[in-house]
Amino acid sequence: MSFWKQFAICLIVIAAGVTGWAFLVPGARDTLRNAGVPEALVGKAIDPDSAGRAVPAAGGEQAGNRRQGGGSGGNGGGGRNGAVLVVTQAVVPGVVNDRLGAIGTGDAIRSVVVTPQASGLIREILVKSGDRVKQGQIIAKLDSEEQVIAKGQADVALKSAVEKYSLYNNIKSSVSRMDVFDYEIAEQNARLQLQAAQLNLDRRNILAPIDGIVGIMPVNIGDNVSTTTPIVTLDDRTEILVDYWVPERFANTVKVGQAVEATSVARPGKVFSGAVEAIDNRVDPASRTLRMRARIDNAADELRAGMSFSVGMRFDGDQYPAVDPQSVQWDSQGSFVWRVADKTSHKVRVSIVQRNPDYVLVKGDLDNGDLIVTQGLQRVREGGPVRSEGGELAAKEPVT
Repeated sequence: MSFWKQFAICLIVIAAGVTGWAFLVPGARDTLRNAGVPEALVGKAIDPDSAGRAVPAAGGEQAGNRRQGGGSGGNGGGGRNGAVLVVTQAVVPGVVNDRLGAIGTGDAIRSVVVTPQASGLIREILVKSGDRVKQGQIIAKLDSEEQVIAKGQADVALKSAVEKYSLYNNIKSSVSRMDVFDYEIAEQNARLQLQAAQLNLDRRNILAPIDGIVGIMPVNIGDNVSTTTPIVTLDDRTEILVDYWVPERFANTVKVGQAVEATSVARPGKVFSGAVEAIDNRVDPASRTLRMRARIDNAADELRAGMSFSVGMRFDGDQYPAVDPQSVQWDSQGSFVWRVADKTSHKVRVSIVQRNPDYVLVKGDLDNGDLIVTQGLQRVREGGPVRSEGGELAAKEPVT
């Protein structure tokens, strides 16, 4: 084969490739114009020829359009009156940064490790694990024989001091005022000694400092304990405090009293309501998070201290237009969508903010309710006529 024949075949192949690319790729017309291709050649490459025969394209849509246009007197394969058949869907509002999820750890609203106020042997344990106790209830008793004797001695000393003071007070006319005063002081000291003896005796009883539920007791009868020995842990779990950490971008958004919802692995599917109890005064520089504490009602006693919780919070968030993922197209200048207004298509430049499973949130010159082309995008052109008979999708709920 001669060189000129090979050269001619190459030109034909290149022309066919450019024509196919220009016909199939959105924004090809603009690219050719920017490259300096004359408008007449752009029209020949992309639009149907003068005989009404459309340039072939991939898929069956163009063939269907050609068959549809064949009986309409050469309308260019675009359907009725030359308009491209498309499917549109309305723009709906989408919201980002409107919710927060975090993992936290629960603790009882009040929790106390009970230790004795005196040292000694445990003689009696009056509660067991799981019991509910009231404040001031006796949990256990220490040996108290020595304290009982000391109290008895103080009681006798007080009676003696009272008798002497009464006697000298009755005959104070015959004794000095200093002697009467000394016996009065002796009586007061005896009363104080009796109070001290009673206090030491009372401290042999280990009392519950709060209302709560008894945990597992690590001591037994006969154990010798000191003032640092933990006897039992009491939890008041009528409410649960959940500590969790949120990203620092929410530092100026969260507020004390804001509603929260929490779920626990122990109670799957059940949501517990609460509110923000406290917010830390600084952001952790290592994790860039802010510590928060929520109070969760536990009147039914379904939760325990130490449980893990998934905490959720809702905010107003930032609103953006939300479009169908299929509607977003790309060209050399970036992403865009086709907006339909007055049965005419218009290219609108957008930037993607967030991708969701059903919607893409974008930033651009779009309003809620604008019709965006989602199907039939191959033949849509800037300022071109379009129709969507029976092809407009119903607008969905706002995206959150």
